[in-house]
Amino acid sequence: MLRLTTLMLGVALLLTGSGLLGTLLAVRGTEAGFDDRTLGLVMSGYFAGFFFGTFIGPPLIRRIGHIRAFSFFAALAAIAVLLHPVWVHAWTWGVLRLITGIALVGLYTTIESWFNAEPDASRRGRVFSLYMMINLSALALGQVLFGWGGMAHATLFTVAAILVCAAVMSVSATRAEQPQIPQMSRFTMRQLYALAPAATVGAALSGLAMGAFWGLSPVYAGRVGLDTRGVAMFMLAAIVGGALLQVPLGRISNGRDRRAALALVALAAAGVALCMLLPGVQHEHRWLFGLYFLFGGLAFSMYPFAVAHMLDYLPREHLLSGCSSLLLVNGVGSAIGPALAGGAMQRFGPQALPMYFAVMLLALAAYLLARLRFARHRAFEAPFRPMLRTTPSALELMPETETPSPS
Repeated sequence: MLRLTTLMLGVALLLTGSGLLGTLLAVRGTEAGFDDRTLGLVMSGYFAGFFFGTFIGPPLIRRIGHIRAFSFFAALAAIAVLLHPVWVHAWTWGVLRLITGIALVGLYTTIESWFNAEPDASRRGRVFSLYMMINLSALALGQVLFGWGGMAHATLFTVAAILVCAAVMSVSATRAEQPQIPQMSRFTMRQLYALAPAATVGAALSGLAMGAFWGLSPVYAGRVGLDTRGVAMFMLAAIVGGALLQVPLGRISNGRDRRAALALVALAAAGVALCMLLPGVQHEHRWLFGLYFLFGGLAFSMYPFAVAHMLDYLPREHLLSGCSSLLLVNGVGSAIGPALAGGAMQRFGPQALPMYFAVMLLALAAYLLARLRFARHRAFEAPFRPMLRTTPSALELMPETETPSPS
């Protein structure tokens, strides 16, 4: 584990910069006069880049090696970050967000494939848990930097680029052996749905909701009257909720039908979103923070529930391919979500964002409850693992996806 310390530090630096940049762009774009539809399209660019990067990154890493690939993607990300305050234009920002998504997924793939060099499956499970904890902590730290840094927005772009460059220094110092990135097969959408329909729909609809969450929550917070520090606190509340509530929710669901658990979580999250529409809540910001804390805790657990359901159903030899395909479904939803929600906010105002959340989550709950009505309940023992959507390489860290060696 000690030899992975510099890699973990690199992850923390990258994600702190990424968390800072996402909130910064939403606030700076609002100040620049971008309307909600435009901001939604800009934010969709990042998730689209993240999706395409899962296909671009691995071949490049195989061809030029981990260190050089990491340096390449880091330079690309730093350049894209620094160009945002130079060219404050919607189309330019959309392209830069696309490039940033490609670069960051390349960086994450490089680091995560390094983690997979750990030969012991049980130790890889601990690495995965630590990695996800660092993900959430670093995203939270990015909000702290944004809200309490006391720096001008142009300076914060520089800080985000510095964090990316500092990650290169940390990762370059690792003594971990550079592994090979294996070719990974994936199921088609039709195959994936036929194997695990509830998991597929859950990943898609949670992506539609969470893509809008990450892209437009800071915009929503600003539209309802929060200042810069308030926007940071708003995002921080949801991230902390996601970090604290995933584990107890997962433990409650273990040994039970995941579809029922996911349906209940989706209904509860939709109820929380609808509570945000109450007139008194939008004017009483402490209630809004509390509701977003609960929403984060519930909504962040939906994709892990979909993955756990996939682990329950697929044969062991197909788990990695299935989870990788599920990740891509979630990524497509994440890329579409900000554009849809941004258009709704442009037409109906900021209250359209929690309404959008409620519609997506109620649709998910209705689908799952219909599946439960016509399919028998089944209980499983596959463990729930708290996680954020990441790259296919991280899924290899889960002991459940370890393919047994032929005897």
